Amino acid sequence: VKDLAICSNGMTFKNINKTRVVKNLEKRLRRLQRRVSRKYLKNKEGSKFVKTSNIIKIEKQIRLLHRRLSNIRNNHAHQATTKIVKTKPSKVVMETLNIKGMMKNRHLSKAIAQQCLYEFKRQVRYKCEFYGIEFVEADKWYPSSKTCSKCGHIKAKLSLSERTYICEECGAVIDRDFNASINLSRYSA
Repeated sequence: VKDLAICSNGMTFKNINKTRVVKNLEKRLRRLQRRVSRKYLKNKEGSKFVKTSNIIKIEKQIRLLHRRLSNIRNNHAHQATTKIVKTKPSKVVMETLNIKGMMKNRHLSKAIAQQCLYEFKRQVRYKCEFYGIEFVEADKWYPSSKTCSKCGHIKAKLSLSERTYICEECGAVIDRDFNASINLSRYSA
């Protein structure tokens, strides 16, 4: 998951989870979780775990880090959705993704869960309603990535590793996600 959103007018919203701040916070969180886990194992009495005052302190730090990460992601989603809606488009078309299917891929599931895609869609929808902009949700199986934005040719097979779209008919070379955003801007339900 490289970017949060790519618009047909060229605006790109980066993935907040790839920034230095979030990566450092997650690293700190992992260390604290390892520390508290070791403390639980050291203070085990028989089959039950004993909570010491040090464990309580570390768990409080972990809670605060979780809250901070959540606030950073939520703030980024709010800023991105506001920027999209403030450009005053006539309509916003968003693709429905097969999130359940994507979550089954164990290599991508954490990155997809951290993106908060449903929250992003919810915010775009209510902000569009507030500003009187038409919000359209494209079909889950609409071939936005496989269709050429220049000539309309649909590619039969397009793997996830192909990041640039190369048309077999007209020879157009374009970024895969930007191509999909142009096709979605022309989408009619």
